[in-house]
Amino acid sequence: MASLLVTGGAGFIGSNFVAHWTATHPNDRVTVLDLLTYAGNRANLDGQPAELVVGDIRDEALVSELIDSRQVDTIVHFAAESHVDRSILGPDAFIETNVLGTHALLKAARKAWVDGGKPHRFHHVSTDEVYGTLGPSDPAFREDTPYAPNSPYSASKAASDHLVRAYHHTYGLTTTTSNCSNNYGPFHFPEKLIPLFILNTLHGRSLPIYGDGMQVRDWLHVEDHCRGIAAVIQHGRPGETYNIGGGAELPNIRVIDTLCAEVDKLFAADSALAERFPDAPAASGKPSSSLKTFVTDRPGHDRRYAIDCHKATAELGYEPKHSFESGLAQTLRWYLDHEDWWRGILDGSYRQWVETNYGGRQTAAG
Repeated sequence: MASLLVTGGAGFIGSNFVAHWTATHPNDRVTVLDLLTYAGNRANLDGQPAELVVGDIRDEALVSELIDSRQVDTIVHFAAESHVDRSILGPDAFIETNVLGTHALLKAARKAWVDGGKPHRFHHVSTDEVYGTLGPSDPAFREDTPYAPNSPYSASKAASDHLVRAYHHTYGLTTTTSNCSNNYGPFHFPEKLIPLFILNTLHGRSLPIYGDGMQVRDWLHVEDHCRGIAAVIQHGRPGETYNIGGGAELPNIRVIDTLCAEVDKLFAADSALAERFPDAPAASGKPSSSLKTFVTDRPGHDRRYAIDCHKATAELGYEPKHSFESGLAQTLRWYLDHEDWWRGILDGSYRQWVETNYGGRQTAAG
């Protein structure tokens, strides 16, 4: 029986991981540490057999107390500021959480586990954005691709990756790191491309597309990501990094067009949707794609990401199960079936937070 401390476990990927792990390891103890900032949500953990502790990963004393009192032997570290646009507008929070927060966790883990001689695992969840950007014909990111972060967000994640590596090589902490591609799926916070555009389409709002919309991303369903993380925790070699991708390298404009077509198809098949969302173009038989608007590209926008996950496949048996088309259709259906969840966010803490910090500015897709 293992005892896990999942940081950021009330967020998008973290809560999906908690659901995956508790379903596949019902006898393990799972404690979630989450500050419940705007992207953290208690409701994401409804029905999960996990304890939620509201607190800051920068609080080393709290982390140490949780490791000791819950007999934690595995830390799965999701907690991070993660939105590139927000990092451009306000980078300080990204340094505080992603760098200093990770360091506080590492210090507490070293003290409890290395100094105490206890078996353990510290798994750090990172991003493909630390590798920078790719040209159209460049090979996909590998684990040995040199780091070249281009935004305050990716720079802060790169710094945290290096700290995790250093604590393994210098102090003997048993660590692993995974770098993932763009996630999507249930509980995705509605500031990111797919959930933002789902909700904008339903409400007849503009779909703001950065530049020409030809930025390429490798799309990874969150359930596949969680399976990959679990495989790394259970079978990954200490000190190693594993890339986890979805095998769906697509330009943003194609993602948006596919989403619009899927929305139109659902409205055509279900007249009740027009009653629920009368402002949607599809409610009156118009194409959702009519909402597309091209806006000025953001500063330093990476052109292409692509993940080579052969190492995870060869060593861990990882393979994505979701095609992008099936995963997107499932995700859209989830948002239609969980209106109370996203309305609670849009009408509550998120709106207040955006208005306070960014004057209500809504980010574009990219």
